[in-house]
Amino acid sequence: MKKIITFLTSALLIASMVFVSCGGASASKGAEFIIGNGTEPQSLDPSKIEGVPEHRIYMALFEGLVAYNPETANAEPGVAESWTISPDGTVITFKLRKATWSDGVAITAKTFVDSWLRTLDPETASNYAYMIGMVVKGADAYNTGNGPREGVAIKAVDDYTFEVTLTGPAPYALDMMAHYAFSPLPMHAIEKFGADWIKPGNFVGNGPFVLEDWAPQEKLTVVPNAKYWDKKNVFLSRITFLPIDDNNTAYSKFLAGEIDWNANPPLSMLDEIKLRDDYVVTPQVATYYYVFNVTRGPLQDVRVRKALNMAIDKQELVDKVMKAGQLPADSIAPVMAGYTPARGNPYNVEAAKALLAEAGYPNGKGFPKQTVIYNTSEAHKIVAEYIQQVWKTTLGIDIQIQNVEWKTFLDQRHNHDFEIARAGWVGDYQDPNTFHEMFLTGAGNNDGAYSNPKYDELVRKAGTMPGGAERMQVLHDAEEILITQDQAVMPLYFYVDQHLIDTSKWTGWYPNSLGIHPYKGMKKAK
Repeated sequence: MKKIITFLTSALLIASMVFVSCGGASASKGAEFIIGNGTEPQSLDPSKIEGVPEHRIYMALFEGLVAYNPETANAEPGVAESWTISPDGTVITFKLRKATWSDGVAITAKTFVDSWLRTLDPETASNYAYMIGMVVKGADAYNTGNGPREGVAIKAVDDYTFEVTLTGPAPYALDMMAHYAFSPLPMHAIEKFGADWIKPGNFVGNGPFVLEDWAPQEKLTVVPNAKYWDKKNVFLSRITFLPIDDNNTAYSKFLAGEIDWNANPPLSMLDEIKLRDDYVVTPQVATYYYVFNVTRGPLQDVRVRKALNMAIDKQELVDKVMKAGQLPADSIAPVMAGYTPARGNPYNVEAAKALLAEAGYPNGKGFPKQTVIYNTSEAHKIVAEYIQQVWKTTLGIDIQIQNVEWKTFLDQRHNHDFEIARAGWVGDYQDPNTFHEMFLTGAGNNDGAYSNPKYDELVRKAGTMPGGAERMQVLHDAEEILITQDQAVMPLYFYVDQHLIDTSKWTGWYPNSLGIHPYKGMKKAK
């Protein structure tokens, strides 16, 4: 995924229509599952989405070559029923099952060729195209306008054999391909309806569910896809996604039995919530951080960026503010099997003051007004207020904090139209590369416009290496540049995955380190 962490998104202005899309099945059997999903999805187009709420909907409506195992979040067969990897690890050959879209149109190897090329097309402006570019030979060159479309090393060997040539023996490539950047797309529907293909009545998908209705700012519903290849394991009769951006409102609806899964419990009620039997919390491969726009004003000076970071007591932040078991972060990537993150610049108020003075702002004197933007969420606001107070009391600088509606927030970040912005990242696969690839020069999620050729060189080198200690050391060295040397971002804490769901009532829902919860196999316990 996955993806920028936010539990909030924006409205896409679409007229509400109430009927079942092509291939939709009647919602007469099984149980309805209602999700407090944060807010309106940004889009339903896999080439365009980028947030957690969108990812939750995506997993109902689409399925890639591989899918996420609900217990481990590792790759398992999806549209591809099997695959082989060449002895040198650089070529993956997928054998596709005879699956169809929800309107009965066949999904073939050519479907994946056309879909990936559409996501990579610079005109599509997909923020996640760089993920394909990281692992597929020739993809980055095409996406950045430096190579031909024909140079992308993907091939339909025959209707049901799809071949991918990698940039190197990337050990994470298969797990990575469960992400929506690698999704098949209903090109026939896109060609027919253009941008309106995601509307009810026009929508075509290949996942376990299909779009039923979308009433903006009210709800989005999906029902079982009668054409899904594994429909025998789809038990829910309907999933309803509610765009509730107020955490306390969502919690009240959960308590009233109007929501079955609330993935965003309110921070203000956490002491009470932690006592509940239906509160589920697990460690997560995810980092909460602030992005510095390294092209703006005083933030161009690395001494300023380091001072801002070193003034924050991150242990205090997680202990006294967040209080859910989060861990303080000085690195962008959490600890993973075989990987030791960079240490970063530790909390040191006196050193922070000295760096700020050295940069020309003794005790904050003359420091220009800066603004921290965040998207609507109680927790984001509380963190911003904490940061605001700390920087005032320790460094003598004043900052403004600004709540910004989700779509505008994303636009400002992607257009580099901000000074400091809240951000978060849940790993899309269980490898440190999922964090490091974001900050490559020109990458779609490199919102702070960071660029360091040595960093790029190391991350891309790691992408061509086999798994093992040597590769992990290269990624560690890259992170040292990003965090310790350049302080391009300010890591704050490593997330825990928090949910309100009664797992004695709903079976087939499992906690996992990526916080990814597929719906196939879920059912209401008898």
